[in-house]
Amino acid sequence: MNSQHAPSYYAASGLPQPERPPLQGRVEADVCIVGAGYTGLSSGLHLAEAGFKVVVLEAAKVGWGASGRNGGQIVHSYSRDIDVIERNHGKAVADAMGSMAFEGARIIRERVAKYGIDCDLKDGGIYAAKTRKKVAGLHEHKELWEKYDSLKMQLVEGADIQKHVRTDEYEAILIDPTGGHIHPLKLAQGEAAALESLGGVIHEQSPVTRIERGATAVVRTAQGEVHAKTVIVACNAYIGELEPKLSAKSMPCGTQVVATAPLANWQDVLPTDHCVEDTNYLLDYYRLSADKRLIFGGGVVYGAKDPTDIESHIRPNLERTFPQLKGVKIDYAWTGNFLLTLSRLPQVGRLESNIYYAQGCSGHGVTYTHMIGRVLSEAIRGQHERFDVFAGLPHYPFPGGRLFRVPFTALGALWYDLRDRLGV
Repeated sequence: MNSQHAPSYYAASGLPQPERPPLQGRVEADVCIVGAGYTGLSSGLHLAEAGFKVVVLEAAKVGWGASGRNGGQIVHSYSRDIDVIERNHGKAVADAMGSMAFEGARIIRERVAKYGIDCDLKDGGIYAAKTRKKVAGLHEHKELWEKYDSLKMQLVEGADIQKHVRTDEYEAILIDPTGGHIHPLKLAQGEAAALESLGGVIHEQSPVTRIERGATAVVRTAQGEVHAKTVIVACNAYIGELEPKLSAKSMPCGTQVVATAPLANWQDVLPTDHCVEDTNYLLDYYRLSADKRLIFGGGVVYGAKDPTDIESHIRPNLERTFPQLKGVKIDYAWTGNFLLTLSRLPQVGRLESNIYYAQGCSGHGVTYTHMIGRVLSEAIRGQHERFDVFAGLPHYPFPGGRLFRVPFTALGALWYDLRDRLGV
């Protein structure tokens, strides 16, 4: 595994970082966290604020995985929304998960304010519909979310769309003022600094080789070991074979992102500087960076094999959305993995009474990871009610097992993508 950051715009513009040497020898901790992405950092920060001694082991660098490579969009809820949860798991589960669906965004803003994190935070998100059928979906989306939170969302159709997104691609847009966007790697790096300010310790370049069970768990790396009362496994798509029980019912998937050169006429693209995602099954998502580059992502590679030419995957959709940017210079192109589950709902639970895990955000992780970090910290402090809601969700295997999960899932995605293209 390459332990340096992906060649992204984020890596080129991140915050200055201290040296975080690899783990050497034996150390003691109340909680050892495996993974310094949002799940691990959010959990660790909540625990450190509560007085726990926290040690985080990171195989590469803080925010190296999806937390430092994603589209940077603050989007509420889950990859399967609350109505689907109610249909599949009942009203009690849906109400409980609905009550937490908007918490992650508030936690991000609280962290940014409390610790002065410089992560280019901007308010405002947009969901865009390309067909009349999708417009009906926006109306349902608005009604559903306003049922669970006091959001003041605005549905915009016709010529007024151009006030927010300068494209002819959409039939309607739904504006969420409580959404927004951030520089995702800066957010992770700022949260790491906050954790360290409270006495937490982060060891980079420290891939975990195994976790030994017991009343005191032992988390081993090539050169050291952490003896901890409690462990959190927070690796998501980069768990590899560390815990086969977790990797068996999930699948890493790749998504691609590009960043253009700074746009002199950025108002001719996104005049209100909101982030945007469309409502297609294989969606496009984009926003402006602080220096007014268009960051545009989309596409899914099941099984997480990196495409040889990322730009060729993204540029056609970028230029279809914004013909005025035809031929625009692309300065950065990168890929990153997220972890998909069959249900598209997160997987949360315990491997042993003192070994917790959370994974499988299914492409919807920026806000969810911040919320589940708080929930994990609550469980470790003996408050299990909210944790048990997630732990009670079933974990389904992919059809065909690990051998055939990629082709089966890709075929399903092609079917839904075709339906989107045909407007049915």
